[in-house]
Amino acid sequence: MDNIMELDELKAAWQTLDRRLQQHNDINLALFKERKLERARSNLRGLFWGQLLQALLGVGLILLGVACWTRNTDIAGLLATGIIVHAFGVVTVVAACITLGLMGTIDYSAPVLKIQRQMALLLRFYNVNANVCGLPWWIMWVLVVVAFSGLGEVQSQVATPVWIWISLAVGVAGLLATIGFMSWRRRKPANASSEDEACMADGADGIRRSQRILDEIARFEKE
Repeated sequence: MDNIMELDELKAAWQTLDRRLQQHNDINLALFKERKLERARSNLRGLFWGQLLQALLGVGLILLGVACWTRNTDIAGLLATGIIVHAFGVVTVVAACITLGLMGTIDYSAPVLKIQRQMALLLRFYNVNANVCGLPWWIMWVLVVVAFSGLGEVQSQVATPVWIWISLAVGVAGLLATIGFMSWRRRKPANASSEDEACMADGADGIRRSQRILDEIARFEKE
């Protein structure tokens, strides 16, 4: 009888110890996950401020474009330039607001898999945002300068300055070169070195760092 009681007590002690170890592991996992998720959230702060600045830039372009085309309805070149700058400003604001909205909808209290999906969606849209609102600046800066010139007194019969055509040609060449470089970069092997990643850092590098942290959490949870 005494032996049976000792075995029962030993079994109960092992069960108690096992529960305590499990509780300890759960606490460690929760603390690890909390620290990592805070780092993932902090990695997006630069993107947050960048998108706020993009939205403000878009508002400025809208105001500039409206001021240009409303003052030059009789000058086709300035009218078209003002409308293009106006429309580009709207697109810039909308893209920034959507990016901020996607950032705001990330639920860091959700399961890691859900956060990973939300982060992947944010990255996909940010890449669209960067291409639509970033690449055109090879040409848009010329139109912005022209739009500013349209705020003053302009003679409708004045020919387009040569520097504008030269700047547009250089801008188109730069745009094509950038597109070519981006295409080459997408074809690079996935095992590029960290030095290459540092050289290729862009506005989405914070999102990618957060994704790597989420992958680390997911691996830790499986172990």
